[in-house]
Amino acid sequence: MKISTLSRLLILLIPAFILCNSSYAADWRDIENGQEIPTESYADQPYIVKTDDDAWLCIMTTGAGHEGQSGQHVITMRSKDQGKTWAAPVDVEPSNGPEASYAVLLKAPYGRIYAFYNHNTDNLRQVKADNPPYKDGYCRRVDSLGYFVFKYSDDHGQSWSKQRFTIPVREMEIDRQNAYNGAVRFFWNVGKSFSHNGSGFVPLHKVGGFGKNFFTRNEGVLLCSPNILTERDPQKIKWQTLPDGDIGLRTPPGGGPISAEQSFSILSDGSFYCVYRSVDGHPVFTYSRDQGRSWDTPQYKRYADGRLIKHPRAANFAWKCSNGKYLYWFHNHGGQSYDDRNPVWLCGGVETDSPQGRIIKWSQPEIILYDDNPAVRMSYPDLIEEDGQYFLTETQKTIARIHRINPELLNALWRQFNDRLITTDGLILDLPGQAAIMPQQTKAPQLPNLISPNAKRLEPDKFPINKGFSIDFWIQFNSLKPHMIIADNRTESGQGFCLQTTKRQTIELILNDGRTENRWVCDPGLLKQNKLHHIAVIIDGGPKIISFIIDGKLCDGSSSRQFGWGRFSPNLRNANGGDIIRFAADGTIKKFHIYNRRLLTSEAISNYQAGL
Repeated sequence: MKISTLSRLLILLIPAFILCNSSYAADWRDIENGQEIPTESYADQPYIVKTDDDAWLCIMTTGAGHEGQSGQHVITMRSKDQGKTWAAPVDVEPSNGPEASYAVLLKAPYGRIYAFYNHNTDNLRQVKADNPPYKDGYCRRVDSLGYFVFKYSDDHGQSWSKQRFTIPVREMEIDRQNAYNGAVRFFWNVGKSFSHNGSGFVPLHKVGGFGKNFFTRNEGVLLCSPNILTERDPQKIKWQTLPDGDIGLRTPPGGGPISAEQSFSILSDGSFYCVYRSVDGHPVFTYSRDQGRSWDTPQYKRYADGRLIKHPRAANFAWKCSNGKYLYWFHNHGGQSYDDRNPVWLCGGVETDSPQGRIIKWSQPEIILYDDNPAVRMSYPDLIEEDGQYFLTETQKTIARIHRINPELLNALWRQFNDRLITTDGLILDLPGQAAIMPQQTKAPQLPNLISPNAKRLEPDKFPINKGFSIDFWIQFNSLKPHMIIADNRTESGQGFCLQTTKRQTIELILNDGRTENRWVCDPGLLKQNKLHHIAVIIDGGPKIISFIIDGKLCDGSSSRQFGWGRFSPNLRNANGGDIIRFAADGTIKKFHIYNRRLLTSEAISNYQAGL
């Protein structure tokens, strides 16, 4: 059958229309909209450096099987178009040799590139482990032991030295206390290398043993070479293991045994900032004022307002950007396992003074990446800046991708401490402020659809609109009795949305499209009788997440629950109900806004800081 010229033109234009029409625009935060980085089957730690011939060089641990399986090895790839296409992979180590894993790169000023990684040089096939869970007392996953080694490239990553060089890592208490008394070393690395004051630095995470949840104990060290950036003979490169003493970076006093995946940043006064994971429900941070020789007593990481940041057993990285500000990748809940690495949240950081020196104060976070399947776990990212653009890599362990990040979201994070403007973009309902009398009801605006009614026709698998809406208001409660209506547009059948109080003195959001009903509440303990509160509720149609922001603070569950944000059904079509919104009978609403889009956390905070 022949296709007419007009039909061909329509076929070409329809996708462009779908992408340009705001109702059907793809959500850049959805990881499936990123550029895939080709790998074998397993894909881990896609880290990138820019070469002196203007390429992106990506190093990765890959293999035909799953993580830890025999055949795991290190490759590199080059891209000349910001990750849109990649040259054929080059083996740093072959797939038919001993396990080679968890590689990072360091570029010397004259262009040489070093690759550092684990290598099971002795080809051990099992090591002693706890029984249980290992029934015979041996762990047969052998990718986190052996020697820490490097190779180098003098042609921008197009080939690698044939010889492999071992880094002498100083023995410490955690090594001597392992099952081999230090004769066999356990370790790995995900932390990015860096240079400062003429020295090169490479993180390393020491392991005490194998048992429940794989690693039973970790602590971090920093390998420093004073001459790697200038010395061209690899045999003459010198190394020292930091910090001084017999123990590395651990959790705060009284914390758990897991302290790993250290990520380092250099502040403007030369101080080192380090953040790392624990199994305590919070990330850990510390500062060094002497280039890693000693560190402050570790603490659990906090927002600028003093609240603890929550994070599970997952990588959490901080990067210094070219503008002198910082970004922080984490998962914003208090889990203690490897699960729930979706979505990814970012905080913005800015430097400030303290009696000890410069420190970083951290904003509240925004969702930066997600997958529609909550079980998908993305991690081990890298940040690349080029031509004023920001890119993030990530991996699900089977697919690695690169994503261009909207810079406006990042700028909003960095401005969050100072912005005091009421957001008007997308405002579809604006009811009076403090001087006016709030009506008892008003005409309900049309809220956006959250999924496309003709999704199957547009795309067989999925085509969510990825919009959302937000509600923002000031209220002073005369009482906090349960089931008091704040705003309600539901029909008699229950279709629509409702905000009401609960018996726990929280605010509950109800969303109902006549087919499915969804509920989520703010954190307890935040609402006070006879106090004026600012409430923002964000219904984000991308990751399908509801967030509450009370008096300028994003609910994160605090100590009462693991998650402060909640998911709603991907089948929820919208929250349109009746023609009228009814308002509180026992509470004084000072101002009431509805937006036909998701607000950023930063915009909701700005609305609060603007006041009435």
